[in-house]
Amino acid sequence: MSVTIYIPGDSGSLSLGAEKVAKAVEKEIAARGIDARIVRNGSRGLYWLEPMVEVVTDAGRVAYGPVAAKDVASLFDAGFVTGGEHRLSLGDPEKLPFVAKQTRLTFARCGITDPISLEDYEAHGGLVGLRNAVAMAPADIVKQVTESGLRGRGGAGFPTGIKWKTVLDTPGEQKYIVCNADEGDSATFADRMIMEGDPFVLIEGMAIAGLATHATKGYVYIRSEYPHAIAVMEKAVQVARRAGILGKSVLGSSQGFDIEIRSGAGAYVCGEETSLLNSLEGKRGVVRAKPPLPAIQGLFGKPTVINNVISLASVPIVMDKGAQYYKDFGMGRSRGTIPIQIAGNVKHGGLFEVAFGLTLGEIVDEIGGGTATGRPVKAVQVGGPLGAYFPRALFDTPFDYEEFAKRDGLIGHAGITVFDDSADMLKQARFAMEFCAIESCGKCTPCRIGSTRGVETLDKLKQNIEPEKQLALVTDLCNTMKFGSLCALGGFTPYPVMSAINHFPEDFRPAAVAQAAE
Repeated sequence: MSVTIYIPGDSGSLSLGAEKVAKAVEKEIAARGIDARIVRNGSRGLYWLEPMVEVVTDAGRVAYGPVAAKDVASLFDAGFVTGGEHRLSLGDPEKLPFVAKQTRLTFARCGITDPISLEDYEAHGGLVGLRNAVAMAPADIVKQVTESGLRGRGGAGFPTGIKWKTVLDTPGEQKYIVCNADEGDSATFADRMIMEGDPFVLIEGMAIAGLATHATKGYVYIRSEYPHAIAVMEKAVQVARRAGILGKSVLGSSQGFDIEIRSGAGAYVCGEETSLLNSLEGKRGVVRAKPPLPAIQGLFGKPTVINNVISLASVPIVMDKGAQYYKDFGMGRSRGTIPIQIAGNVKHGGLFEVAFGLTLGEIVDEIGGGTATGRPVKAVQVGGPLGAYFPRALFDTPFDYEEFAKRDGLIGHAGITVFDDSADMLKQARFAMEFCAIESCGKCTPCRIGSTRGVETLDKLKQNIEPEKQLALVTDLCNTMKFGSLCALGGFTPYPVMSAINHFPEDFRPAAVAQAAE
């Protein structure tokens, strides 16, 4: 009887040596004459245990990790193909605390299935949502997505259904679905994990969006730094076309829908939807003024749905289980689940999907396990490089769009970066301004000039030159950038800067600044 061995092939695991492990396993299989096949799955998101190798036994799947190539021979000696005990034994991966505490809806298959096997995808509940959508009127699909409470998972949390309804109600012979996979925020990797570990769920979500809005063409705009994601998505699109999921007829329906994969331009600002559209059209990635909204005049001037990967990948479960099922998870206006990406100076870095509502403290201390260095947590930045820094005093904040907004924070793409007490928050504030200055598209003055002046002002503060004057000036600059910038790059840069100043004033006081400058 053939043995199935799962070895992750996603880029996160590859960076930790998964390819060497796979070759070592192949070598041992051949040398020992074992009848076995290797499946290169995605990661389950427990990156401190990667590469995590799993084997299917009579008792279910058994995991081992983190496995290095030098460990492989001893694994076979211990009889790991039948679940034998070894120092790297982890047992049933579903029972690992980090996994068991999750509510995996969007990531239900990630790390479990063969990413480019459509049969595997269907065997684990795939395509049910699309089949349901094919039998429904477009307006009814939009209604179900709207009632689920699903909001954009990549930025401001705009209701997905409202965006779809606008495109559906806007006349146009040609409409588009654009997937924003330009995952540029630090500490974010959920989009990459989906594309590399469960690409068909994204394809299914985009096809449902096409049916809902009469759009016949879709584009996935993937950042150029994601070559593995691009390769997997291209393979999956080809498989979906051959299976009749994409093409002139979606699963035998009267409507066609097809997808193209496009590589990003390598600019952070292309994560902003209008800059992304310019880049897709072959233009320079600069922000467009709104109105008109992309839903009315988007790609090539046509009505366009632009959604993040996780937003679109969450649609199939809504169309499968129903709006109420999805809406039952979460709190307030934040419904469903959110894939929280835990990174930085943290013991257990990885992806944790859970219903909205966990407090920041629970995520950092209980799920993340505190800092990797063992030192006290000083700050947590939520929402990427444009997110606010939260001190421990705000760790009771529930993970919810509105609750974070009340505390001058944002969830964004739900990436969190942990810092211990050695972090210098003046340096972090300067980094935010410098990042904005480098990545600005240059179209609007508050962002282009304000960020450069911000770097200069914080440098003067570090040198202890008229510190009170510099603090007043940087506060004024942040106010101008927040309310005067065309897009979120300049508009959100004040969040990390002002939160660092407000919550960690000791790092900005003349005495501390003078000491740091010595």
